[in-house]
Amino acid sequence: MTATAPAAEATVRKSSPGAARGPRRRTGRLRRLGLPYLLLLPALLLELLVHLVPMVIGIVMSFKELTQFYIRDWSTAPWAGLGNYSVSVDFDAPVGQALLHSFLVTVAFTVLSVGLCWLIGTAAAVFMQDTFRGRGLLRALFLVPYALPVYAAVITWVFMFQHDNGLVNHVLHDQLGLTDKPSFWLIGDNSFVALLTVSVWKGWPFAFLIVMAGLQNIPRELYEAAALDGAGMVQQLRRITLPSLRPVNQVLVLVLFLWTFNDFNTPYVLFGKSAPEAADLISVHIYQASFVTWNFGAGSAMSVLLLLFLLVVTGVHLALTSRGRRTAQ
Repeated sequence: MTATAPAAEATVRKSSPGAARGPRRRTGRLRRLGLPYLLLLPALLLELLVHLVPMVIGIVMSFKELTQFYIRDWSTAPWAGLGNYSVSVDFDAPVGQALLHSFLVTVAFTVLSVGLCWLIGTAAAVFMQDTFRGRGLLRALFLVPYALPVYAAVITWVFMFQHDNGLVNHVLHDQLGLTDKPSFWLIGDNSFVALLTVSVWKGWPFAFLIVMAGLQNIPRELYEAAALDGAGMVQQLRRITLPSLRPVNQVLVLVLFLWTFNDFNTPYVLFGKSAPEAADLISVHIYQASFVTWNFGAGSAMSVLLLLFLLVVTGVHLALTSRGRRTAQ
């Protein structure tokens, strides 16, 4: 009796459908959990090859005396340690002074561009909330600058900013008489205004698109209740629209800041390899330090410093916004 009881229990367990279904269920669960990661694996590998590998190579290059003499085999360049970094942040030397000036110009340009893009985009999105005839066509026209290729759009602005036969001088000087003589927009101090104009023109439709999408999530009942309580348009904007758009604006401002601070295509197409001093953005400055003077080690060090600055700004922004959300809750 005692010998046959365990054998009978084993036979019952083997014949039980639940015992066989258990391992199969676990295997199917593992497959379902692992399938998303398996599908993401090609994208992760491409991301590694396209972004992370060049980033690591650039960091290694920043510690080398990499000049035109070592272009054919950059791995043979002698180590410079922190020499490239010390030269870049030595603000008493010409290289450090030029980098600091470029950084300050980029900060001023980014603050003005992001602020104007957000302001124009938000105003346009609020205006487009009302239903009127031709609203769909106007929305499509607003998105044209964002949809155009960067090079085609900026080259068009280059022709418009020409001194002798440009459209800008023709309107401001010949037709409106706002200037005493035609202005040089692509050289001198006016180059900053020209760069800012092009950046805002092609950047505000993105802010318009994001804010307009955020406005769709605000219940219309809030505005109706506010109108019944006697709140005007300005009060509704301050008390309902802007507080409701705070999460959207936090992400929008960060994205615009990163895009604008790193913008290389706009100044390069607008001014060429040598940007004027008033519009010497740090992206073009690093390009000149790397590919014009053939000092790739110093250019890589400046790029790493720029990366660290953007990481710090992003981290501070995320910390402040997350703290603000916790306080609001």
